[in-house]
Amino acid sequence: MYHSWLDRWDEQRARRGEEGKKTTDFVLDAERAFPGAKKVASIEEFCVLADQAVADPVFFDEPSESDQGFERKDGWLKFPSDIATDIAANNVVWAKITESGWFDQAMVIFHHWNASARNRQIANFFSRRGITVVEIAMPYHFERSRPGSLHADYMLSPNLGRTIQSVRQGVLDGRKLIRWLKSEGYRKVSVLGMSLGSWVAALIAAHDSAVSKASLFLTAGSLADMVWTGRATRLIRDSLEPEIELADLRRAWGPLNLENYAHSLARSDLDLHVVLAKRDKVVLPELSERFMQTLKDAGARPNILELNCGHYSLAIPPYILLAGLSLKRFLS
Repeated sequence: MYHSWLDRWDEQRARRGEEGKKTTDFVLDAERAFPGAKKVASIEEFCVLADQAVADPVFFDEPSESDQGFERKDGWLKFPSDIATDIAANNVVWAKITESGWFDQAMVIFHHWNASARNRQIANFFSRRGITVVEIAMPYHFERSRPGSLHADYMLSPNLGRTIQSVRQGVLDGRKLIRWLKSEGYRKVSVLGMSLGSWVAALIAAHDSAVSKASLFLTAGSLADMVWTGRATRLIRDSLEPEIELADLRRAWGPLNLENYAHSLARSDLDLHVVLAKRDKVVLPELSERFMQTLKDAGARPNILELNCGHYSLAIPPYILLAGLSLKRFLS
């Protein structure tokens, strides 16, 4: 009975998240995704560029290592993004810093898609336990929102190229922030990613040895499969399905598939923590399980907590408390 109520609660949250959303056009937009790419006219041409990006060890590297432009005031940090988009607000990165008073460890939080508020309770909880918490705004969210838009529909959409550009921008922004934290004297840096934020956090952990611990909430490997099967992304699939098959979408979004970086995530100096929801309709459990097996096959030994809740109901007690305590033990 309780779990039936929980499932209905999750469905209500999903419907609420769809309010005001519309389908948008399928677009390749390869020039946004792949720096220096010429105009691409076919899905196959796009996929060739995507294959090259997966094989490119510097695709997620920062184009520069400039420390210019960082401004810190009243618990906020802002700095320029290394990717310029046609939305001016999106080109400035904002992060909320909750100090712990110690320089032993900092944790950077990457929120979920269409988040409407930062995680003040999490920030306060860990800052009181000696971990400085930095909550970064991902592309097109919070202070970086597109004018007039109620949703962050530019970060994840049927525009194949802009989705890659947005996730890549989130990765580069996160790496730039982590480099700043290290320059400020923080000895260890961890990342926490939630849902779509877990893709960004994991890509950073896979490509940046400065990250010592990565915690991934509600995650999987293939972003293409998540969008195709997930409850929260039905409108995106409605736009994609008439234009592209799932097999081609997997290849097109190959640079965003965490399974392609399993060996990097399995590096010996990185600890992994994963929280999954057994009743998840947004990131289906079978996708998460496949990713966990891929990590284990690569030699990783992730600390996995599975809770009998849904995607949205992870945020309510007792599930969020269990997840928080598990994360606390992992970071200790």
